[in-house]
Amino acid sequence: MKSILITGANIVNEGKITRSDVLIKEGIIFNVGNDLSEFEADMTIDASGKHIFPGVIDDQVHFREPGLTHKADIYSESKAAVAGGVTTYMEMPNTDPQTVTIELLEEKFAIAKEKSLANYSFFFGATNDNIEEILKVDPENVCGIKVFQGSSTGNMLVDNQESLERIFRECKLLIATHSENDDIIKENLAKYKEEYGDDIPMKYHPKIRSEEACFDASKRVVDMARKYGTKLHVLHISTAKEVKLFDDRIPLEEKRITAEACVHHLWFSEEDYEEKGTLIKWNPAVKTAADRDAILKGVIDGNIDIIATDHAPHTLEEKDNPYTKAPSGGPLIQHSLVAVLDLYHQGKIRLEQVADKMCHNPAILFEVEKRGYIRPGYHADLAIVDLNSPWKVSKENILAKCGWSPFEGHEFKSKVTHTIVSGHLVYEKGTFHEEKKGERIKFSRKFE
Repeated sequence: MKSILITGANIVNEGKITRSDVLIKEGIIFNVGNDLSEFEADMTIDASGKHIFPGVIDDQVHFREPGLTHKADIYSESKAAVAGGVTTYMEMPNTDPQTVTIELLEEKFAIAKEKSLANYSFFFGATNDNIEEILKVDPENVCGIKVFQGSSTGNMLVDNQESLERIFRECKLLIATHSENDDIIKENLAKYKEEYGDDIPMKYHPKIRSEEACFDASKRVVDMARKYGTKLHVLHISTAKEVKLFDDRIPLEEKRITAEACVHHLWFSEEDYEEKGTLIKWNPAVKTAADRDAILKGVIDGNIDIIATDHAPHTLEEKDNPYTKAPSGGPLIQHSLVAVLDLYHQGKIRLEQVADKMCHNPAILFEVEKRGYIRPGYHADLAIVDLNSPWKVSKENILAKCGWSPFEGHEFKSKVTHTIVSGHLVYEKGTFHEEKKGERIKFSRKFE
């Protein structure tokens, strides 16, 4: 593997921005210092005026392989990921077949080993009746268990209270939840279908997948996690009311209950449905501007620990349907870092906080082994960013297999210029170097 020397960069790492060089050897960060020019390297990258972040770790993506590869696959979406500075992803189990046995889980790992340009792990899916399989999962090799409280793509709903309690009581691995109350959603949907049929106006999506549905389900799992001491991570918080369920007073390392915000809930509001329609139809729904602002405040204050994407592509043909038939989800991973950096340019978040929420904190929360920081001895996962290089999103530069983005037409102020994955320069100013694939990440977990 080629050694790499990066010179003259502004390193955003561990709460500071410092001007340093970075030397990478054999896939590992060998040294970080003010002047490393005396070291020889196979390749030198001049990063003068640019910023280096630890590679982004996205803890929630749907890459659709196996079974749904007409809309996305591990190769295409990992390519979009590295173009956006994302070096590690954790992928969800609602594929076809669903990832609910150890055998099916290992089949996914085998696909990623052959195809993925980024580092990877996969969630194991919970159902009403697979607790015995869940208890076999190796905590050093799998990021966590995924529980759907609300039905979404793939219909993996865990709606048996006894099964849910047993999972929370017996599972030692981190449990990540999609928290929406399905009964409330069904009742709301029936009301609007009676009035509009299948063609419900998109503006009612946050009324159907309502604040009440989200808060009720989130509170239920938070209470259950407190009861059993479960390590719980609640995904894609979408309401101001939910933010208050999570603690901002203790360090992340000491938390047993954590939360995630997604880029679309930090960016869009219900005012955007008129223009974007089903392209911003997600579960849980994008809600009010007040919710959006409260979620960002929760991120800054520490109630919410991680910023991720819930990258979940569908084709435009699938999206171009009446409300009840148009699937929820959209592609985001190529643009997640630059979208959050636009919030920095708006004065809403500091660069150090971007590194915390997108790089450091996912590593802490999931106990990822030697990634998420720019430290000697750590795997060399890095994103080099030019903060002042505007570019516009267009069909020609979208890399997601589905070929569209809710950001199409938007001009971002920052650009990812280089991405290094496990010491390999995989992305360089629009060019991909695909001869080396990403690695299966490991976790440093100790259970009593």
